[in-house]
Amino acid sequence: MKVGIVLENENGLAGDVCAHFGQCKYFFIADVDSEKKKVVGSMIVPNNAQHGGGGCVAVDEILKHAVTHVIAGGMGMGAQQKFASAGVKVFGYSGKAQAALDDLMNNALGGLDACRDHGVTGACH
Repeated sequence: MKVGIVLENENGLAGDVCAHFGQCKYFFIADVDSEKKKVVGSMIVPNNAQHGGGGCVAVDEILKHAVTHVIAGGMGMGAQQKFASAGVKVFGYSGKAQAALDDLMNNALGGLDACRDHGVTGACH
């Protein structure tokens, strides 16, 4: 699987998961061997589509990296719907990226509610 984690900084697995998908500064992209529960490759890339019109633009940006799973602190319904249409699973997490990835590999992450800022409408954020 290929996992995208939204980050507040360039600290990779030591970094904090960004609280809001569309406002993250970086994406940590990890190639994960699901059977061995091990990261076999990774990279940190800037989010060149930060908010200000939204998470839906950031969705396109992270999808360029062929992710199958996304971990974020929060996300609007429009972005969640766009990921669902692309077949990408979305998970919520607050804390360090390493712990989020560990929880994902151990099937211990839950889904993600819409950001309170965006309500439950289909608006792209």
